[in-house]
Amino acid sequence: MMDITLICVGKLKEKFYAEACAEYVKRLGGYCKLSIVEIAEQKLPKNPSLGEIQGALEKEGDAIRGKIPPNSSVVALAVEGRMRSSEELAQLISAWSHSAAKHLVFVIGGSYGLHPSVKAGAWRTLSMSSMTFPHHLARVMLLEQIYRAFKIQEGADYHK
Repeated sequence: MMDITLICVGKLKEKFYAEACAEYVKRLGGYCKLSIVEIAEQKLPKNPSLGEIQGALEKEGDAIRGKIPPNSSVVALAVEGRMRSSEELAQLISAWSHSAAKHLVFVIGGSYGLHPSVKAGAWRTLSMSSMTFPHHLARVMLLEQIYRAFKIQEGADYHK
């Protein structure tokens, strides 16, 4: 069974996001061994300077890299990443499952994204949309898309 880890900056506080994530975690249980690791989002003042933002991203990046299992392929979610269709994501996951890597790791940054070193070290970068979404909603969307990818691979009716 495939090992997939989501490393997410920030904790889910809203009940509706947590419930949606829990539903997809339950659904994914039959397809993969899924772990969700939450990294503390760095506290910033109300109107942070660029230097304060970069410092926070660097600390978050260090924490993220410390949680990536050895022998992993990392997919960083980033606005400048490549947009893929659900079918393309299914193909990407299928291709990875035949690689030598032991873990597939998706990384979702916080409000200010990811440190450039995390993106540079990624196997792939993925953009969900050119629109802006709350990073907590991105977690729900990613879990749904991973579930959809498995359903596409098995040829189920879920994906239309």
